Amino acid sequence: MPVEIEQFHAIAISRIAHAMKAEGASIIHMEFGQPSTGAPAAAIAAAHHVLDSDGMGYWESMPLKQRIAALYGEAYGVDVDPERIILTCGASPAFVLALSCLFAPGARVALARPGYVAYRNTLKALHLEPIELACGDAERFQISAAQIAALEPAPDGVILASPANPTGTIIAPEELAAIAEVCGRRGIAVISDEIYHGLTYTGPAQSMLQHLGDALIVNSFSKYYSMAGWRLGWLVVPEALIGAARARMGNLFLTPPSLAQHAGLIAMDERAELEGHIETYRRNRALLLEALPALGLRRIAPPDGAFYIYADIGHLTDDSLAFCGALLRDTGVATAPGVDFDPVEGRRFMRFSFAVSTPLVEEAIRRMTPWFAVLNKEAAA
Repeated sequence: MPVEIEQFHAIAISRIAHAMKAEGASIIHMEFGQPSTGAPAAAIAAAHHVLDSDGMGYWESMPLKQRIAALYGEAYGVDVDPERIILTCGASPAFVLALSCLFAPGARVALARPGYVAYRNTLKALHLEPIELACGDAERFQISAAQIAALEPAPDGVILASPANPTGTIIAPEELAAIAEVCGRRGIAVISDEIYHGLTYTGPAQSMLQHLGDALIVNSFSKYYSMAGWRLGWLVVPEALIGAARARMGNLFLTPPSLAQHAGLIAMDERAELEGHIETYRRNRALLLEALPALGLRRIAPPDGAFYIYADIGHLTDDSLAFCGALLRDTGVATAPGVDFDPVEGRRFMRFSFAVSTPLVEEAIRRMTPWFAVLNKEAAA
């Protein structure tokens, strides 16, 4: 029998938002973690040239693999053979490759709760057992070495995300090292989702490869490189898994889009334009960190990176899906309900994405201020 997995509720919110927009409503999209900016201008220009001069086809770009491998030396001081880079159609297929290379059906994989909705659901779809570890204020909403060490029996694997979705929290270097030690000692495979690397505000995030050489690393052009629609990502595998990963990529997905590979190679060196996006996110983050407490949302996860704020709305509701739906209908501001990321405690949380323009963040705050004022007054009565 096929397993059942939960819906991605933010997609349902987005459908309502688009239907409202089609009817003439003004919508501010803060429900998805995708940049509102496009690919770097030079990457788009290169893509136009390729469209005019290359018929394209199934292809794996060795120059792109080499450039990605060089990134690990530049950013983390880690030497990665380009053959260990498996180019994928975004981070989601990279995650499927990692799980299917490492685990047989029935394997137990630990992960933080709250966490990205697709971790839990992809594990279930592949007949793997998610072991969700509750992570709250005390843990900075991140999985810890102590939690992993306390699991009996030891899980077959663990999924890390730093910066994390939905919280934006970063695992400190010393904690990453401790997690690597526990997992290495207990024979626990590590998959590290590093898709938000480059998007940090309190200091750079470390790669798990700096602490554990055989960790599998998932990354993508969707976030920092502002290329979500191009569907291009990669998976770093240890040498022993190169054959298995290549076989799965070839059979399940063939190759990433050729056009995206040409553009991605150019995008990697357009740092000035990309860092400009970070400054926009930094301003947006500051605006929300100032505004949300005034809206009554005083308990939020520390947004060290990514472009999210995960806020506790438990004093106003115990149904975050209905709450986000009402906010959308009344104000035109689309957000994500916490139940996507935490099926237990998420009913009292919501997530704001600030990957939109600064004027849109300012307009969203203007619209939400009177709406939350009414709710806070009713809650206090």
